[in-house]
Amino acid sequence: MSDPVKVLLVDDHTLFRKGLAELLDGRDAIRVVGATGDHEEALRLARELAPDVAIVDLHMEPHGGLSLLRRLRESGWRGTCLILTVSDSGDDMADAIAGGARGYLLKDMEPEQLVDAVRRAMGGETVVAPAMTLKLVELLHPRRAAAAKETLLKQLTPREREILRHVALGQTNKAIARELDISHETVKLHVRKILSKLKLSSRVEAAVFAVEHGVAAARGERGGP
Repeated sequence: MSDPVKVLLVDDHTLFRKGLAELLDGRDAIRVVGATGDHEEALRLARELAPDVAIVDLHMEPHGGLSLLRRLRESGWRGTCLILTVSDSGDDMADAIAGGARGYLLKDMEPEQLVDAVRRAMGGETVVAPAMTLKLVELLHPRRAAAAKETLLKQLTPREREILRHVALGQTNKAIARELDISHETVKLHVRKILSKLKLSSRVEAAVFAVEHGVAAARGERGGP
């Protein structure tokens, strides 16, 4: 039987930190060996406990998680760092990975996804939240990202493409429902499916995607039929 993965949690929100510790400790051979919301304490715990993984909040006070990661490396710690944050910014993810983080995870991930990410990171993978996958592809392989987006677009049904066009024009679900003579709930369901298939997190991102890929004209331009 392999040794448990020793995890250090660093987050300045006490309730979240305690809840995360309860979630992870003892699951899938993971042992939380320390938890803190303070930079200096995190450095001390890393030195004394030699954790395999540090899960660090990106925007923790006062200097941020990337500053802590740099100090951990300077101190000689060679474990795996995973950034855990509410930010779905591609720029934040790029900074984290450039700073030496092995993964970029979001705080709204399912518990099972987080546990799996810890195990995969220990196996040498770079792990990101599912919602960040396409942004990681864009970061690492811009040309491949364009092809990936085209592949995602092909997954949409004709009705979903039609609704995506209306979303790109800034129409509300109720307005789309009236125009297409379908129920408001049906439109909501289609929009959820569109966001899921395109791996997007908001209607704004969907609208930009639609314009960039010729599904709809930019606002103020003449649209298609």
